[in-house]
Amino acid sequence: MLFAIIVAVTAMTYLLPAGLYERTEIDGQLRVVPDSYAQVSPTPVGPFAMFRAFPEGYRLATPVIFICLASALMFSVLERTQTIENAVGRLVYRMGTERSELLLVLLTFMYGLLGIMVGYENNIATVPIAVVVVLALGGDLVLAAGVSLGGMTVAFGLSPINPYTVGIGHEIAGLPLFSGWWLRSILCGGALAITAYYNVRYYRRLLADPASGIGRGLDTSGLALSRPLADYRITGRNWWLLGVFLAGLGVVLFGVFRLGFGINEISAVFLVVTTVSALTSGLTARDFTDSAMRAVAEMAPATFIIGMAATVKVIMEQGQIQDTISYGLAQALDGLPTYASAVGMSVGQSGINLLIPSGSGQALATLPVMIPLGRALELSPQISILAFQIGDGVTNLFNPSLGGLVAMLGVCRVPFDRWLRFILPLTGVLLVWAWVGLLVAVAVGYS
Repeated sequence: MLFAIIVAVTAMTYLLPAGLYERTEIDGQLRVVPDSYAQVSPTPVGPFAMFRAFPEGYRLATPVIFICLASALMFSVLERTQTIENAVGRLVYRMGTERSELLLVLLTFMYGLLGIMVGYENNIATVPIAVVVVLALGGDLVLAAGVSLGGMTVAFGLSPINPYTVGIGHEIAGLPLFSGWWLRSILCGGALAITAYYNVRYYRRLLADPASGIGRGLDTSGLALSRPLADYRITGRNWWLLGVFLAGLGVVLFGVFRLGFGINEISAVFLVVTTVSALTSGLTARDFTDSAMRAVAEMAPATFIIGMAATVKVIMEQGQIQDTISYGLAQALDGLPTYASAVGMSVGQSGINLLIPSGSGQALATLPVMIPLGRALELSPQISILAFQIGDGVTNLFNPSLGGLVAMLGVCRVPFDRWLRFILPLTGVLLVWAWVGLLVAVAVGYS
């Protein structure tokens, strides 16, 4: 699918006129100057140049690729020592499987909270925990992805305090940072509740008819519990390794909130946790090496796809069509009725999101154009930013160009086509929910 998108974007560099907005540097970031779009000499990307863009895409994606590998190494130790399996087995035994639906709801909201507070790719290290828990409850890998990725993606996308979309939008519009949080909080909380219900509904169907599961036949080796729940005990070494892992997550949280940690710093923390865990795990050098290489091999397909996703951005920049697409969206919205223009802005942003998956990149490229256009259409800047956030955030659930999504699906061992079968109905419901909220925002003069 991604290769087809790359070919299509390459063809678009021949079909669309090349054009650029002028940009000015504000607070160290290049921002679009409204009403400055102009066509430039075309620079179509040829077949050979398309393949030459792949190495550049992988270079740009290196931080995301490396955090995936660092996370895989960290969990290889916890898996080989059966630390996660013993802890999850004991947890499910103590809670009782009769509370399984409550646990699924709590997990969905917990991953949602991580998406709001910590970010997106930063949470990749926590995904295997959901996999082991959901399998222990009788679910499948697709449900594990729905609980972890679903909750995290929905909450991150609709977060009232998302610094990459809402924060940048408020800076561009000159609004108080994270103002209008009340409506975004309602949309985010409601979307998480819908996601949790959807997960529980699928779980009930799975228990009633295991053959109907979308994850039927997927490889769960090394992830599912291997013995009866009553047999699980957490050893002293397991407690130590869990403590090292949780301490690492604590450092990540402190670093994100107080020290401005980015992906590279979080990767470094994961490597420190891996080193300390390996040295104190009781594993031989050969055992650690074998488990580490197996973990890296299992993560390799996801990292390959992440690089391909970044290649889309490289080709659009080389063909100079990224600004042309943003300009075309603005022209299409001009003259629409107020309510239709709000939803149309969100729909158009959804399409751009498939080509420019970076939320901050989209915000810097499109909001300087959309906010003035919104004012002309009698939409407040707050509504324009909300429409942008919905279009960017909800469609991340099925965006094949989003490296973090692809990576975490790889951790869950869920092929993208199976994920689409599971997530598309939920995405439709969430979009309707969000658009209703957007129309309410227009009706009440949200500002």
